[in-house]
Amino acid sequence: MFGLIPKNLFVQDIGIDLGTANTLVYVRGKGILINEPSVVALNKKTNQILAIGNEARKMVGRTPAHIVASRPLTKGVISDFEITEQMLAHFFSSVREHARFPFSRPRVVIGIPSGVTEVEKRAVEDACKNAGAKEVYLIEEPMAAAIGARLPVQEASGSMIVDIGGGTTEIAVISLGGIVAFRSLRIAGDRLNDDIINFAHEEMKMVLGERTAEEIKIATGSAKEVDDPIISPMRGRDVLTGLPKEIMVSDTHIRRAISHSVYTIIEAIKATIEETPPELVADIMNRGITLAGGGSLLRNLDKLIAQETLMPVQVTEDPLTAVVRGTGIVLENIDELHEILVSADNAAIPL
Repeated sequence: MFGLIPKNLFVQDIGIDLGTANTLVYVRGKGILINEPSVVALNKKTNQILAIGNEARKMVGRTPAHIVASRPLTKGVISDFEITEQMLAHFFSSVREHARFPFSRPRVVIGIPSGVTEVEKRAVEDACKNAGAKEVYLIEEPMAAAIGARLPVQEASGSMIVDIGGGTTEIAVISLGGIVAFRSLRIAGDRLNDDIINFAHEEMKMVLGERTAEEIKIATGSAKEVDDPIISPMRGRDVLTGLPKEIMVSDTHIRRAISHSVYTIIEAIKATIEETPPELVADIMNRGITLAGGGSLLRNLDKLIAQETLMPVQVTEDPLTAVVRGTGIVLENIDELHEILVSADNAAIPL
């Protein structure tokens, strides 16, 4: 009687966007169940993890010396293996609460930056397996983002995706289920935050925290002039007196602060186009460049890229979830899409 039960009922297939800033988890048949910051709060005296995700992010910049709230991933790759493993185990445990068989070990499709080393790939696989995964399959993040954006990645035509995350910007031209040309930059949302921190220090003589810089970027940032000027308060500590300081900054200030990083991304997009075969460039001119990731929400970034590349540019629907939605589509259509996976043996996930 036991043998008549379908095998796949005992396994929870999940897709993961293991991002520098946020981790999202898609559960097959249920959708996106987890969307939390990739932040872990650790008590250094006891090596005990105090909080993970949203609760840990609330502690950033607000903890005593013996409690550290940090990200275990840096620029898209694992920088602290043990903490990453425990963070994944926490998310797996949360997923099991929704599963019919809470003790099953999940099969995982997880996004990785394009161009990572074999050592970095192995670190992701090992972290997932040590956290409780039964099998781990890797997919390059730009491919996952393109699938999540519903681009025709398996057709004999060119599609271009620019995925601007927290730690990396992934740029790729895709055709026939493969990446034809790509760039992976360690310049993305976090770098823009650093640019604002440096600008405040040098121009405004203020010390800003990371969270404050990100809030200012979201509230005031733009890649190109906006129709209506935006003004926002910037609060921090005065460099000279050490006392609290507040000044008003405009979109012009923040645009100047981040312009170098923004144009570095645009130059990488141009360089990728230059490496692309002419036939595929013609396809991209018709279809346009698709933007994904949280960084694509920077005001007028699509307009600036269109101006600089002379190509149409559009931001995909719900860009923050494009990669994890792509892993979910792979899970739901594994027979058709298993060849795009880049795991060690590149085998299909058994059904």
